[in-house]
Amino acid sequence: MSEPRPSSPAGPLLEGDATAVRYDAAGLVPAVVQDVADGRVLMLAWMDAEALAATLATGEVHFHSRSRGALWRKGETSGNTLRLVALELDCDGDALLARVEPTGPTCHRGERSCFDADGAQAAGGRGAASDQGFAWLETLWATILDRAALRPQGSYTARLLAAGVDGPARKVAEEATEVLIAAKDDAVAEIAGTDRGATRDALAGEAADLLSHVLVVLAERGLPAAGVIERLRERHGR
Repeated sequence: MSEPRPSSPAGPLLEGDATAVRYDAAGLVPAVVQDVADGRVLMLAWMDAEALAATLATGEVHFHSRSRGALWRKGETSGNTLRLVALELDCDGDALLARVEPTGPTCHRGERSCFDADGAQAAGGRGAASDQGFAWLETLWATILDRAALRPQGSYTARLLAAGVDGPARKVAEEATEVLIAAKDDAVAEIAGTDRGATRDALAGEAADLLSHVLVVLAERGLPAAGVIERLRERHGR
């Protein structure tokens, strides 16, 4: 039931004066890229004045490619763009921090972060294998809020919200039952030793539907999803 989030208009601004950026002798400044959803550092690259201007003008992060000596829009070939949320200058003016919403993996190897290497997994156990991608739920939540505010014609989410609390709440009950059935079907396949591809796909799909509708219930009730996260944090480790 998830719907694509409409593209946001350009307009994020550098926190501070762009003329205060201290470029090095080559006219470059390092830019650290951070996922705004959870603070994960995604990559480090370089900007020059042209890349900074393009980033601020379009709302999509641009860099200077040192290997090609040219302007480079992140994701121009892969589609894995970086939507700018905020751009900050450090205390010395010689480094930038770009807070972004990434579309897809940031690293050219298909990893979420350029720091998600095998060595990182061995050192801390927090590499790509343990990354479940929960940060993407911020995108889904933002989409639901957009639908709640704009109520676009033909939107499934808007139609649910128009029915009041009963619309999405009834779907939560329905999808919870579907999750139970899908889980039991997968358990039967496991016991029988048969191929579980179809049952696992079905379980993932039903769980996705359940989670989506739970978020719609929260939006309908005006309860930020952050409230749920806070409860989980409070209970963690008890």
